[in-house]
Amino acid sequence: MTKHFFGDTAVLLGRSLRHIARSPDTIITTAVMPIAMMLMFVYVFGGAINTGSDSYVTYLLPGILLITVASGIAYTAYRLFMDMKGGIFERFQSMPTARSSVLWAHVLTSLVANMISLVVVVLVALLMGFRSAAGVSAWLAVAGILILFTLALTWIAVIPGLSAKTMEGASAFSYPLIFLPFLSSAFVPTDTMPGPLRAFAEHQPVTSIVNAIRALFTRQPVDTDIWIALAWCAGILIVAYAFAMNTYRRKIS
Repeated sequence: MTKHFFGDTAVLLGRSLRHIARSPDTIITTAVMPIAMMLMFVYVFGGAINTGSDSYVTYLLPGILLITVASGIAYTAYRLFMDMKGGIFERFQSMPTARSSVLWAHVLTSLVANMISLVVVVLVALLMGFRSAAGVSAWLAVAGILILFTLALTWIAVIPGLSAKTMEGASAFSYPLIFLPFLSSAFVPTDTMPGPLRAFAEHQPVTSIVNAIRALFTRQPVDTDIWIALAWCAGILIVAYAFAMNTYRRKIS
């Protein structure tokens, strides 16, 4: 059964990746908005924002990476919605395929597409002056956090992708996720915020994730931020996965 699942997932993953290869604009548009945002904040607002850092692009980049992921998962919900409406799921159910392999193929496609977009954003940041003294282990830790974060948000995206009534509704859920980094330490230190907003910003998941990635980039002590970040990502992933699978079972029953 396990071998059957992995084989089916690999075949369906290839199908989804071919769709992306034929339509690279999805990756381009996913990266364009965060890059435009990074350009605007660095060159328009950067001179007026005091972060205590020598390079604002280095301070800003972790938040931009999270926004890139939040933008990219909207396409996961969209692709799932189109497959649901197109009857692909019913067709696969009539074939001897592992049922959950369809969902996992979409999730892994999201992971691959988002990793490509993140690499593009980092390359642009390097052209803008981003520099990091992080070693190989620190970069691997950053990659691990971003992979876990991407999987967590992708499983959230699966829920509206399966249950939305319209195409717009399937992807609109990502807007609050894109906005969340603005209420965190992604763009400015939280100690510059008014009391209630500061309290929210310091205790929401994006801040700990941003702080952990920023510390890894700059070779600073990560303290407890990395463990809090991992706990948030793992917790969101587990809850989202449970809700997504429950929604999927109800849809195909």
